[in-house]
Amino acid sequence: MKNNKNQSAKPAVKSGKSVGARIYRYRGFYLMFLPVFVFAIVFFYLPMFGIRFAFTNYNGIKAPDIVWFDNFKKAFSMPGFWSAVVNTLQISVIRLLLTTIFAVVVSILLNEIVNIYFKKVVQTIIYLPHFLSWVVTASLFSLILAPTGQGLVNSFLVNIGVLDSNSMIYFLGDSKWWRFSFYLIGIWKETGWQTVIFMATLAGINTELYEAASIDGAGRWGKMRYITFPALQNTILTVLILNLAKIMNLFESAFVLQNDAVLDVANVLETYIYYQTFNSGAIPNYGYTTAVGLFKSIIGMILVLICNHLSKKVREGRGIV
Repeated sequence: MKNNKNQSAKPAVKSGKSVGARIYRYRGFYLMFLPVFVFAIVFFYLPMFGIRFAFTNYNGIKAPDIVWFDNFKKAFSMPGFWSAVVNTLQISVIRLLLTTIFAVVVSILLNEIVNIYFKKVVQTIIYLPHFLSWVVTASLFSLILAPTGQGLVNSFLVNIGVLDSNSMIYFLGDSKWWRFSFYLIGIWKETGWQTVIFMATLAGINTELYEAASIDGAGRWGKMRYITFPALQNTILTVLILNLAKIMNLFESAFVLQNDAVLDVANVLETYIYYQTFNSGAIPNYGYTTAVGLFKSIIGMILVLICNHLSKKVREGRGIV
């Protein structure tokens, strides 16, 4: 009985240690964590105090004047602002859907390749575009889609008789073609990388299911329809939900591919903030652009909360935050 009492008392002694004693005991872990903690404070939390400028009239020269919600009223009355909001949602959602669909299709096709070496070579080739910066990608496709004889696409269309040499298409400078070109470039760049997730899911499917389906007389399409697609269903929903939370964070890809001729269909919220701050032709009003940025952050936060709720429904209680 005494031994049992002593054993039951030991955990109480450990849990009764002071916070300082426990910190000292695990000081090595805290020291390793310290640089990350300082980095997060300096670059993520301290800048949040700049939110106060959203409620001021501030141009960086004179002291900020408090105007409360006037900047938000100004933004909501600007047609360029709402155009940027609509463009952001349309471009982000359509690109997300297209990239996911192509990633699923490519993953299934890769999974059907029998030769393991050829399969690895193909995977490596389609992964590579992801590691190119958007600046390099934009430069590359500006040459490929150029409206001149040196442009690969226009040159090909002229050679097969679809276009005349005097009526070449300026894909990245025409509002009718810009989004099509943007989606195509996005698919080329990101589809291969997204297949990593779907390939991991396909690798986890029990091969006995395919063997049983073969015995039952199912062909390749039947196996994909009744085994592969259902196995990918939860992964597809999870990928869509997780990426839906980031649809407002669209800047670099749109910025490097757009120009003044296509701003009506290519200008998104983050590029709108950039142009209002640095390219407006007048002294920038940091209070106004901060208000627009705060509005974008609020919408992003709402999307994250919605996606977290949906994630719990799909992933059996596991959210994204």
